[in-house]
Amino acid sequence: MGIGTGIFLIVVGAILAFAIAPDTWEVVNLNIVGYICIAAGVLALILGMVQTRQRSHTSHRVERYDDRPPPPA
Repeated sequence: MGIGTGIFLIVVGAILAFAIAPDTWEVVNLNIVGYICIAAGVLALILGMVQTRQRSHTSHRVERYDDRPPPPA
C-alpha cells in the first residue's frame, strides 16, 4: 500500500461514514465500515511515508577498479 491507496481509503471511508444515511442498508452498518476504512487509510498513509523515508535515506557505494590490470587473454 502506498500513499495514494491511503488517501483513497480515507476518502471512501469519509463518504461511507459521513455522507450516507445510516438507514440505507440494514445488513451492514456503513458508518462503522467507513470508520474502519479511515483507520486503514491512515495506517496505509503512515506506512507509505515510512517506506518513502527509508528509500530516500539509502546510500549506494560503488567501488571502482581503475588500477586493476586487465584480465589475461
